[in-house]
Amino acid sequence: MKTSEIREMTINEIEERIDALKQELTRMNLNHHISPLENPMKIRLARRNIARMLTILRQKQLNEK
Repeated sequence: MKTSEIREMTINEIEERIDALKQELTRMNLNHHISPLENPMKIRLARRNIARMLTILRQKQLNEK
């Protein structure tokens, strides 16, 4: 997901999306430990997307104050 797309989202939407991505990351990690994923780079991409969203969420929270 691009940064510009994330910035257009509201704080609540970002929080919901972060929760969904964390659940997906957990599922991918479990599946990868049982049998290797076809594309293990998806795990890295998911972690980076979560970090990107958390950063933008924090910026939005600080700008509100």
